[in-house]
Amino acid sequence: MDRNSNSYTLIYVAAMVIIVAFILAFTAEALKERKDRNIEIDKKRQILSSLNIDATSLNAEELYDQYIRKAVAINYRGEEIEGIDALSIATETEIKNPEESRLLPLYIAEKDGKTYYVLSLSGSGFFGPVWGYISLKSDKNTVYGAYFSHKGETPGLGAEITKNDFKNRFCGKEIFKNGLFKSIAIVKSGISVKDRDFVNGVTGATVTSQGVAQMLLNSLEAYMGFLTEK
Repeated sequence: MDRNSNSYTLIYVAAMVIIVAFILAFTAEALKERKDRNIEIDKKRQILSSLNIDATSLNAEELYDQYIRKAVAINYRGEEIEGIDALSIATETEIKNPEESRLLPLYIAEKDGKTYYVLSLSGSGFFGPVWGYISLKSDKNTVYGAYFSHKGETPGLGAEITKNDFKNRFCGKEIFKNGLFKSIAIVKSGISVKDRDFVNGVTGATVTSQGVAQMLLNSLEAYMGFLTEK
């Protein structure tokens, strides 16, 4: 075949595309198990962070096994659903499902002889998804710790939701007032709210702050069956 012909060029290009595609597919499949494992380890690290436990990719699994006594899937009534791995639940998908078919992960932790409940959060910021975890004390009302992350918020602005300065503002806040679910408001500095607990938002990132507030409201409300269970 004439190497200078158009047909040769087209065949050569097509062959290279097929070969490269095969290599990429093979590599992706070969690394899938490692990727999934890294995702699970990072999720465990995030859960621990909501319990005010510093963990790295190296010790997250060990600390998770040490502090998390039970990880279960529950429905909107707060009932445990057997046979489902809590870590495998995609909260960002489940939160959009009808209440009756929704599955929610619940992590029950024990730290310093006290019980804590870790709930998964999912919502939207200014530039994309935001997510996190919040831990409640045994009264299912008082916040013990929180963890927030994002996909594309602006460094120095919306991305500040990942910093301890912001997360620590939620510690000690209550999501119920006088027996009524209120969640936690996020307001601009100098503004107060009478009927619920509130924290100051990130300066210059009003949309992201309100996205976190809405995420808390929607996600916690999804757990209402568990939170109001006696």
